Amino acid sequence: MSPTPQPDNFAKQLLASQDFFTRSTRVLDEADSQFRPTEGMMTVAQQVAHVAQTLDWFIEGASRPEGFDLDFEAHGKALAAVTSLTAARQWLATSYADAVHFLRSLGPEGLDRPLPPGPVMGGQPIGDIVWAMVEHTAHHRGALTVYSRSLGKTPPMPYAG
Repeated sequence: MSPTPQPDNFAKQLLASQDFFTRSTRVLDEADSQFRPTEGMMTVAQQVAHVAQTLDWFIEGASRPEGFDLDFEAHGKALAAVTSLTAARQWLATSYADAVHFLRSLGPEGLDRPLPPGPVMGGQPIGDIVWAMVEHTAHHRGALTVYSRSLGKTPPMPYAG
């Protein structure tokens, strides 16, 4: 039998992910908002906004009976409008706070409930979205590290204060 999921432990994992993301991307500033290594890639601001959008997407998908919204074209259009790193960071802070609140509000039984059926984690416990959010955030944290280096900046180690 697996251990009972603890909402605060899940919230702490997500908060650690936020700290790592914030630390490793702090060398980027508003002037870098529109940088992208090559045409067709997301800008710095869009990368950060995408992380926020995806946190929201996981919470919404776990909350709705119909599950995850798979209209990725609409999600992409929303990101295309993001031009400010400052605004994207504000969105990200709100998304993390909302996700932590959601996880803490569920209780162990809520975290153990199955996600709605579907192609994205269908039937897995709701608590499993935490590892998916952490992994997705780490992926984009890494991409932004490459962006930083392309701009001649040295990102700090994410795991050191």
